[in-house]
Amino acid sequence: MKDCLIQLENISYIYPDGNQALKNINLSIDAGERVALVGANGSGKSTLQLHLNGIILPQAGTITVGEYQLNNLNLKQIRKTVGLVFQNPDDQLFMPTVGEDVSFGPLNLGLRGVALKERVLQALMAVNLAPEMYIERNPDRLSGGEKKRVAIAGVLAMQPELLVLDEPTAQLDPRSRRQLLYLLESLTQTQIIATHDLDLALDICSRTVILNQGEIVYDGCTLEVMNDLDFLRKNALESPLSLSRPYCSLDDAPQISKNKDLS
Repeated sequence: MKDCLIQLENISYIYPDGNQALKNINLSIDAGERVALVGANGSGKSTLQLHLNGIILPQAGTITVGEYQLNNLNLKQIRKTVGLVFQNPDDQLFMPTVGEDVSFGPLNLGLRGVALKERVLQALMAVNLAPEMYIERNPDRLSGGEKKRVAIAGVLAMQPELLVLDEPTAQLDPRSRRQLLYLLESLTQTQIIATHDLDLALDICSRTVILNQGEIVYDGCTLEVMNDLDFLRKNALESPLSLSRPYCSLDDAPQISKNKDLS
C-alpha cells in the first residue's frame, strides 16, 4: 500500500473581492504518483497549487503533508517537502549565475562548502545540464527550455519529496517540450503537474484531476477522461491533439499512377 504524501480535506478559499476560488476540495496524493491538474482558466488550479507549500494558507479545511499539518508553525518543514516550480522561470531565476541560482535554496537551509557544491552538481546533472558548461552561465542568456531545467534544478537542490509544476511545457518548442517530458518521467519525486497541455497529461500522468469553478469534477484515469469528449467540452476543455488528430495510413493516401510521366 502506498503512503499518502499530501492530503487536503474540505479546503475552501475566497479572495478579498469575493471570488470563491476553491470549494470543499478533498484530495489525496500518494508517494510516487504523477498527477495532472487540469482545468480551464479561472478553475482554481493556481490557487490550489499555492496552498500546497503554504504560499496561501487555507481559510477552511486542513492540509497535511507527510506528518505535518500546514500552518505557520510548520511552514519551514512543509517547504522542504514541497517544491514549487513556477510557470515562468524568469519569476524564479534571479541570481547572476546558474550555480548561484541552484544553490540559493540549500544555502538558505544552512548548507555550506563541499556539501553545498555537491548538492548543486547533483541537481544540475539530474536535469541533464552539464555543470562544467552551465554553472557559470548567466540565466538570462539561456533558452526557454534551459531556463525551465535550471528552475527545476533549483527546486531539486532542496531535495523535496513532492514537485508541484505550473505549466511546465508553456512556451517551449516541440523539441524542448519532449526533452522536458523525458526529464519529468525520469524524476523519482511525486509530481503534481498543472497544465493546459492535455497531451502531456496523457503521455506521462496515469491520474488526472479536473477542476471547474473551484471544485473537483473528476479524479481518475487519464486515458478514460481524455476519451470522453463530451465531458471535456462541458468543462471547457478540448481533447488531446494525439487523440483528435485525423491520421491516415499509406493505403488511404492518394496514389500516383505508375504509368504517369513524372518528369
